[in-house]
Amino acid sequence: MWQEEDNKLKKTFNFQDFSEAFAFMTRVALLAEKLDHHPWWSNVYSTVSIELNTHDAGNIVTQKDRKMAEAIDKLVD
Repeated sequence: MWQEEDNKLKKTFNFQDFSEAFAFMTRVALLAEKLDHHPWWSNVYSTVSIELNTHDAGNIVTQKDRKMAEAIDKLVD
């Protein structure tokens, strides 16, 4: 579940290994290009942490972030 905190939507995803985590990040990267909305993220081995907010709106959570979060969740369902 995405958590809204400090004007960001945040979620951590856990995978079986680095390859799965990196494959997920690749799918998110392609989605980000398509939606022209790019996340802040980090990866440590099998864990990917993502933060979303809209820079153009003053670094707050907008509908654009919620749409991106929903699309990201569909990548792992």
